[in-house]
Amino acid sequence: MSKAPVDYDQIAPHYNRRFADDEGGGELVGVLEALVEQVGTERCLEIGCGTGHWLAALATTPSRRCHGLDLSTGMLQQARQRGQPLDLARGQASQLPYRGASFDLVYCLNAIHHFEHPEAFVFEARRLLRPGGILAVIGHDPHTLPGQWYIYDYFEGTLDTDLARFPSWGKVLNWMLAAGLRPVEWRLVRHIQDPKIGPSVLDDPFLAKEACSQLALLSDEAYQAGRQRIEAALARAEATGERLVFGVDLFVGLLVGWLPQQGRQIGPGAEEDQR
Repeated sequence: MSKAPVDYDQIAPHYNRRFADDEGGGELVGVLEALVEQVGTERCLEIGCGTGHWLAALATTPSRRCHGLDLSTGMLQQARQRGQPLDLARGQASQLPYRGASFDLVYCLNAIHHFEHPEAFVFEARRLLRPGGILAVIGHDPHTLPGQWYIYDYFEGTLDTDLARFPSWGKVLNWMLAAGLRPVEWRLVRHIQDPKIGPSVLDDPFLAKEACSQLALLSDEAYQAGRQRIEAALARAEATGERLVFGVDLFVGLLVGWLPQQGRQIGPGAEEDQR
């Protein structure tokens, strides 16, 4: 099934706003640092790197060669403006423009739901791994651990769209196993509890249309209708003296697959040696 694309070229100049109040984002940086240390590599690759927010955090260690790939030219332009030595490329997640067995760590963070062919991405990432290397997928799964997010409550269709485009953890695990990754392990790496109380919701960076793909995919009319539902709920709460809570209670998971030391290439693209 083809996925509706998000126009990241258009929203790229404003995208980093979403990280402004993300006080817990350091947890995910710690997860990435631990993965780098686990494989002992100085060369890592992020697929769907966007503006380079997470990649730049790893690049603070001068000896590391941090590579990033994204389909959006606008997002890559933002990443290049960081002034850090990031090796960036434009391309598709299902056809990665790198030689086989080039990296010890390949990861994507909050990105796999954007890939048109996420299963093909898993096999491509496996192709790039050296024996003993790691593929890590980090993100949210509305199927397994839906949690609560007021965006789903007030903006019609956003949950259904996410259920259609996000692969479940079970699917990704099966793809990793089929690609020859052993073992494969999942764990919870972040629990986001950040409810917005009353009118403070209007200051939430994630409420901006360009801040998250759930809202960016909406038409202007559908987005404004959701805003109006929030404003109407606030007006009702004020009139009755109610304390209105907009829920933000989400779970971020990490799925890690290791390429065995004596791994052999299997699955899609097995006949191709290197690109």
